[in-house]
Amino acid sequence: MSPTTLYGLCGAALVGIGLYGPLTQPRLLRKIISFNLVGSGVFLLFGVVARRGADVGLAGDPVPQALVITGIVVAFSATALAVALLLRLHDAGGGTTLDDDADGPEADRPPS
Repeated sequence: MSPTTLYGLCGAALVGIGLYGPLTQPRLLRKIISFNLVGSGVFLLFGVVARRGADVGLAGDPVPQALVITGIVVAFSATALAVALLLRLHDAGGGTTLDDDADGPEADRPPS
């Protein structure tokens, strides 16, 4: 098995695990981490595409490499924004889940 194939399989596994997380986890921080796993898998797949030409003797394609570098910066800033919003949600409401049955300050109050 060539390293390119191994990297491609690892990227596909990261995307698969990352897509499984938001579907099964009610906690927002875990959803943010899952989206980061999807992004990491996509970046790895772009790196495999860029490396594929170098395996057959051609020069590596710089376009996917530039997309990966730009995507890393955008993913970092989006993650920072999402965590900041999650902290504001926690400060305002006391909870960070999307469930209706979540334990929080609103769950202890009698209905009005």
